[in-house]
Amino acid sequence: MAETKEKDVELKEEVVEKTEAVEENQAETSEESVAEAPAEDEAVEETPDESQDQEEAGEEAKEQAADSKDKEKKDGIFGKKKKKDKKDEQIEDLNDRLRRQMAEFDNFRKRTEKEKSQMFDMGARTIIEKVLPIVDNFERGLAGVPEEQKDDAFVTGMDKVYKQLMKEFDSIGVKPIEAVGEEFNPELHNAVMQVESEEYEPGTVAQELQKGYMYKDTVVRHSMVAVVSE
Repeated sequence: MAETKEKDVELKEEVVEKTEAVEENQAETSEESVAEAPAEDEAVEETPDESQDQEEAGEEAKEQAADSKDKEKKDGIFGKKKKKDKKDEQIEDLNDRLRRQMAEFDNFRKRTEKEKSQMFDMGARTIIEKVLPIVDNFERGLAGVPEEQKDDAFVTGMDKVYKQLMKEFDSIGVKPIEAVGEEFNPELHNAVMQVESEEYEPGTVAQELQKGYMYKDTVVRHSMVAVVSE
């Protein structure tokens, strides 16, 4: 009997120990669930942040897409501008070539006109040189007419022809060179002799032996003169 009681006591003690162990396990489980509950709450609380982050990420993606579109538009605009600048350069190059050609043509026209004028002047000088001996003969013939015959019809006619010829010379720019009483000028006068004179100073033209002529600003024929000696 005593042994049976001891066994019963031992069984009761084991049951009590097991019961206490179970209670301890339950208490630890409840503590762990309580400790995990804030984590779950925190997880639940973090969900709005994650949604906000997602929204911000979406907005950033939209902004990047908008920036990329703007960049494409700008690139397109700049590309057109570059093409336009290239066209402008081509137009400017063509305008520059046109201006140069026009300047060259203008220079060619001026040069051609100058050459034509020079050729005309050379031809005119040649004709004037051939006509001048005829003028000299008119002057010699009229100068040799006696005073009593100057009113004759023939002499009057020759005088009119001579005056008409000199008028035409004057109209085209042919003029006689002033000589008598002028200071000797080797560019206009051709001195063939020296004379003594009380009327004119030394170095002055005292006599004109042959009349000289100028065509515009050039000498066609120098005046043949006698100069007062020093």
